[in-house]
Amino acid sequence: MQRVILGKTGLRVSQVAFGGIPIQRVDDQEAVRVIRHCLDLGVNFLDTAYGYGTSEERIGRAIAGRREGLVLASKSPARDGKTFREHLDLSFQRLGVDRIDLYQFHNVSDRAAYEQILAPGGALDVAREAKAAGRIGHIGITSHSLEMALEMVPSGHFETLMFPFNFITDEPAERLLPLCEEHGVAFLSMKPMGGGMLENARLAFQFLRHYPAAIPVVGIEQQAEIDEIVSIMQSPAGLSDADRAEIKRLREELGTRFCRRCGYCQPCEQGVDISTVVNLRSFGKRFPRERMYGEWGETIVAKAEGCVECGVCESRCPYQLPIREIIRENVAWFRQEQARLG
Repeated sequence: MQRVILGKTGLRVSQVAFGGIPIQRVDDQEAVRVIRHCLDLGVNFLDTAYGYGTSEERIGRAIAGRREGLVLASKSPARDGKTFREHLDLSFQRLGVDRIDLYQFHNVSDRAAYEQILAPGGALDVAREAKAAGRIGHIGITSHSLEMALEMVPSGHFETLMFPFNFITDEPAERLLPLCEEHGVAFLSMKPMGGGMLENARLAFQFLRHYPAAIPVVGIEQQAEIDEIVSIMQSPAGLSDADRAEIKRLREELGTRFCRRCGYCQPCEQGVDISTVVNLRSFGKRFPRERMYGEWGETIVAKAEGCVECGVCESRCPYQLPIREIIRENVAWFRQEQARLG
């Protein structure tokens, strides 16, 4: 697989990165086998996170003895320095390495979180200490808020930005991608397959090939998935008229029900985690069953069952999604799946 330079980091990475969420869904032996298969195909950029369950540990086992030439990325949701340091130390332990090439602040999508990170003694101070000590190579950030991303990119604090980008969630193309290029901030495409909701990999990746500065980070669970993606990336680039027509059709079909997780719908007076409930089926495609249908999912859905359908969330949604309808449908789907799986 071809290598590209990751913005001003200077790192040479494969043009597709391995995303570490779905690898939790298989057993340990299969997880290691899948990760090593990705390495054999030339994927050298591996992204995981403190919060991805068994992901860091499984990647650590898979790369044992193969660390050289790999670019490892992880992330922490911590905002304060103390917790961030704890997460960072655990990431080193799980991955079995003494250096992580890219460490990111996870899902900084509102001003309060951003200010906590930047505060004296906050997570950014600890990340900078770790970078100065050579423990981490570069500092990045991830977000779902276009408004926050447009502010964070030119701040000078971060060398990478991970943000949702696919042919449905294509808003970054107009302003965010050019801003990243202007400031040398590498753009990592979160959810190139829409979190599992887009099923045509060829369309998804050929669309992204029009934006070579955007590096897709794709969640991989099976060897066949990365085989297909590598084949697409090695084929001639371009979309046919028929492809463009199909993308247009899918945008019209899915676009009015496709949550970007921007968070403008929050907060809910009933305590419903709206964007998570609206994305339940996507989580179901990526999370382990015991988490999805266990305490994590049960807590979220139980709150959603208390929705009074006031409609305030819909009045705030910049994409005019029928949020109340989607919540009803996803709660019913969750209960059916929970019952079916026992």
